[in-house]
Amino acid sequence: MKPLAQMACDVLTTADGHEKTALSRRYAAEWFEARAQGLVPEIGTASPPMRPARPEKPDLLDPRDVPRRKPGSPEGRIAMLHAVAHIELNAVDLHWDIIARFTDTKMPIGFYDDWVKSADEESKHFNLICDRLHAEGSHYGDCPAHAGMWQSAEETADDLMGRLAVVPMVLEARGLDVTPGMIGLFKQAKDHATVEALNVIYAEEVHHVAYGSKWFHFLCGRHDLDPKVAFHTLVQRYFHGALKPPFNEEKRAEAGLPPDFYWPLAEETPDRTARASGI
Repeated sequence: MKPLAQMACDVLTTADGHEKTALSRRYAAEWFEARAQGLVPEIGTASPPMRPARPEKPDLLDPRDVPRRKPGSPEGRIAMLHAVAHIELNAVDLHWDIIARFTDTKMPIGFYDDWVKSADEESKHFNLICDRLHAEGSHYGDCPAHAGMWQSAEETADDLMGRLAVVPMVLEARGLDVTPGMIGLFKQAKDHATVEALNVIYAEEVHHVAYGSKWFHFLCGRHDLDPKVAFHTLVQRYFHGALKPPFNEEKRAEAGLPPDFYWPLAEETPDRTARASGI
């Protein structure tokens, strides 16, 4: 069995999305088979690429140049699925990258268990959405995609706490806010298979945000830092712009993110009366 960091680099340097996710799932299975036997596999060291390998398609555009389509139309729903597939493929790489890039920081074996599991689940998510695209006569690569998704990874390449703050605790937490709305759109379209796939993703993404919060708090404890203050400092350093409400406060709390972590970073002050009444 290869050292885990080398496995991570193998995934990061595989361009094709389906080949990448197949390798990701195979390595995850090997890891958890060893762990089930009571083994602590070698983590090793690696030199991951600054940017993961990517297929020739989709075309990667500036966010302002990505075409906007009506979400209720068939074309709009395909574009939405394509965007989700793109996010999930980036997430596969993000979770393997955190394993390979920060081996100089000594972490408990549970840290690696959590991110291997997350990478495996993101691989599953990518394939679930690709199946839905195929059912609609499309595929990943048909639509242009957001070019800026890896920016946060590059900017936190030397800062594990910054990576945990921005990727799982901001970017993935944002998924908890927007996914219920997507599920509602596909329910309206009576696309039950896509609703089922999104519900799987929604449930598992809570755990990914929770892993980020858990290990962020662990490192704050190691360095005797106030987690809320450290989170605010790192998000303001590495995340461009304010956080966007409305927030899914229930799922964020389930993932270990209390409101006083994210509301002070929001682009507007919440109306407490409106929030309390559900408006």
